[in-house]
Amino acid sequence: QVQLVESGGGLVQAGGSLRLSCAASGVIFSPNDMGWYRQAPGKQRELVATLHSGKITSYGDSVKGRFTISRDNGKNTVTLKMNSLKPEDTAVYYCYVQSSVSGRSWGQGTQVTVSS
Repeated sequence: QVQLVESGGGLVQAGGSLRLSCAASGVIFSPNDMGWYRQAPGKQRELVATLHSGKITSYGDSVKGRFTISRDNGKNTVTLKMNSLKPEDTAVYYCYVQSSVSGRSWGQGTQVTVSS
């Protein structure tokens, strides 16, 4: 069983920055992917950023150049640094970890609200 705990969401003005963190605990198989999705009201959950096996990054088109994902493999934590935030970034952000052995596990989500 994997547990994921997110932190760092909140309210910020457009153009501001936030940092989200996610700590994973439990039995985590390697190799694995860790990253973030988000879901805005009335919209499907979409990829924000992911780290493949802790090395290769992928970003959603809407956040490229503004968001940066990083990971501390020793602590099984992943951080999302979000700069130049826009109102359309407002969503619940979900951390996840995925391996071929245990499948995908999700955190409970953290709200990010960007005011115009």
